[in-house]
Amino acid sequence: MSKRLGGLMLAGALALGLGIAACTNVPAVSPSAEAGPNTLSLDEKREGWKLLFNGKDFTGWRFYRGKAVGAPWSIDNGAITLSGSGTDIITDEEFGDFDLQLEWKISPAGNSGIIYMVKENAAAPQTYNTGPEMQVLDNAGHADGKIPSHRAGAIYDLVTPPDNVTKPVGEWNQARVRLQHGKIEHWLNGVKTAESSYGDAAWFKLVAGSKFKDMPLFGKAHAGHIALQDHGDRVWYRNIKIRSLAN
Repeated sequence: MSKRLGGLMLAGALALGLGIAACTNVPAVSPSAEAGPNTLSLDEKREGWKLLFNGKDFTGWRFYRGKAVGAPWSIDNGAITLSGSGTDIITDEEFGDFDLQLEWKISPAGNSGIIYMVKENAAAPQTYNTGPEMQVLDNAGHADGKIPSHRAGAIYDLVTPPDNVTKPVGEWNQARVRLQHGKIEHWLNGVKTAESSYGDAAWFKLVAGSKFKDMPLFGKAHAGHIALQDHGDRVWYRNIKIRSLAN
């Protein structure tokens, strides 16, 4: 085949392809699928996910046993961040069986936590008086990293996570908490880091051997708020989304 004939055939094929593409009704890709954090893809929306943080303000959040969120919490480049010491923040809504996903990164020697099934009660001055916690920690830089059940990904003080699951300090970690049919699962960066029954005799045996043993309201709620812990250290959270697993 001559180079000239080959070139003419290639040009014709390209023209035909462009004509077909122009006549085909191709569905547009949802901007949310490519827009990054604090968005939902079309598939996520179909699956029932909802955002708990819009990336811009504290709509849907408030201080624990308080009002609108303010300092030392703020929004930093599309993430909820803490800079100072004050009070935990919680979702306005309560959730029962759920699948929660979010991303976090921690400062050097930092400590924070994701606490769930939180109830506001006069006998519970802190969120952890009622709700279990997924630990957020710089394992290497914070003293709690020396206590196995206090490391990142743990069901704090109850179930110990595996080693070497976290990203380096300053990088985003992908966290997931699932609670369904009386079973808790914690996932970090695609690895299951902790699991336990919830609300049964085995659960309360775990609690009885922990620092929560003298907290009569701990781990008993069937629905509650999601909380982000103020431990006084710099921390960032984004891409916070949840779907109900109730059925």
